[in-house]
Amino acid sequence: MADEGGAGAGAQGASTGGDAGHHDTGLTPQFLNNASRKSTLTKSAFDVNSRSFVGTDTPVTATGRESIELMDYFVGPRDLEKHSKLPYFLRMHGSVLPRMILPLTMIGGWSTLITCLHMYITPRMSIGVSTLLLTVLGFVVGLALSFRSSTAYERYSDGRKAWSTVSVQCRNLARMIWVSTSEREGEDGKNDLLAKVTAMNLILAFAVSLKHKLRFEPFAHYPDIASLVGHLDTYAKAAHKEEHLVTPKKTIWKRIGEYLGLTMASSNPRKELKRADKPLGNLPLEVLTYLNAYIEEVVNNGTLKSPVVAGQMYTALGVLTDAQAANERVLATPLPIGYNILISQIVLLYVYLLPFQLVQQLQWITIPGTVAAAYIIIGLAAIGNELENPFGNDVNDLPLDQFCTELGKEIDVLMSVKAPRFGDFVRGPAGEDNQILWPLSNSGYGEWSKRSEGDIRAALRAKVVVGARASQEAETLEKTSSRTVSIDRGQVLNSRGAGSRGANAA
Repeated sequence: MADEGGAGAGAQGASTGGDAGHHDTGLTPQFLNNASRKSTLTKSAFDVNSRSFVGTDTPVTATGRESIELMDYFVGPRDLEKHSKLPYFLRMHGSVLPRMILPLTMIGGWSTLITCLHMYITPRMSIGVSTLLLTVLGFVVGLALSFRSSTAYERYSDGRKAWSTVSVQCRNLARMIWVSTSEREGEDGKNDLLAKVTAMNLILAFAVSLKHKLRFEPFAHYPDIASLVGHLDTYAKAAHKEEHLVTPKKTIWKRIGEYLGLTMASSNPRKELKRADKPLGNLPLEVLTYLNAYIEEVVNNGTLKSPVVAGQMYTALGVLTDAQAANERVLATPLPIGYNILISQIVLLYVYLLPFQLVQQLQWITIPGTVAAAYIIIGLAAIGNELENPFGNDVNDLPLDQFCTELGKEIDVLMSVKAPRFGDFVRGPAGEDNQILWPLSNSGYGEWSKRSEGDIRAALRAKVVVGARASQEAETLEKTSSRTVSIDRGQVLNSRGAGSRGANAA
């Protein structure tokens, strides 16, 4: 996609925009005003000193946590880029064990009390009961936990599918805006470019604002969205106050209570919504409104010439609205409270009745046996409670921050080069790089363009035969290689056996 003659421009390319697309990794591109429609910055010319852009108002996508501190070990969501070499049964980051410390401690104390009563206080009159009750209640508890786990994972899966729709439609809309919307000549072209960049930022702003809305964060002053929507007239911006910038401090007891899963220590996630004294609006919907206005503008000024593409853009906006509603549906329709109460009561009743059913046969082993059974049962219930809201900040929740960061990187990559035109790259940089009939021929586009149409179509027919033959040869080579490895292994084993027999004979 470089300009013709750029290869011989040499030092001249450093002072003119005409050679900005030259494939020279040692060349530092100069961002100067240039009305040329052919020049473009290619991906191989990214040896740019990023310090020269520090201090600008360009929104920067926030990155994930670099390291996991001790106090943040049980806070999420989990960073998908990090990798642990520990087996799953030894990992703690993502485990619900902290939420079970207090219940397991209480159950251990209760089973100890029942065991001591059985062994010392009432040795002649056993307080144990028949294990038949264990069988009957175990079946009921199993059904309850199965229902709880399946509904929780279904909500988690629905949330992931809804957010996948957001990601797909954001990518589609960004691609159509960047490629299908042209830029005019002169000063209008520069304004068109800045308008396109603004629209691309609004696409990212929609995803980030939806993330905050799903976490009951209704304002627009958060670091990852302030620069994206700060220029827009929104209700979230109008409702902002300076006091919202102050993060309330948590006492050590409150933080410990949150880690242990105590309900009395957790704050109401909707408290920001309740304390607002002005309308908060619907920031994702307002962002889509501004994107709709941009599409209307490019259609009216003629920079978007295809009515089909315009229709697809409007369709993408509609699908994004549907995806927002799907995410909100997952958030706003949890398992009915009656089911949650009943399942919790069934689980606790079963666990607290366990010592009475085990103490007669296990005696002192009743204490660790009850704690182990409680760990399994309460663990399944706890993971179901955590997965019920997949958009929160628990370790096992969906990593929406990372999803938004990846989307921002993809949009930045898309905007890093000028929108490609098919005629600019069909031949390849040297005219021979596009090997259009490989593996039949290594000749490039330039060589085949000199031949007749009949030769090209005959080569296309021959390519089918060559491709089938190449597949058969690859399969034969693979089978031969596997057979050779088997023979070599057999020879090694035979030689080892012969050596051992010779040593024994000696």
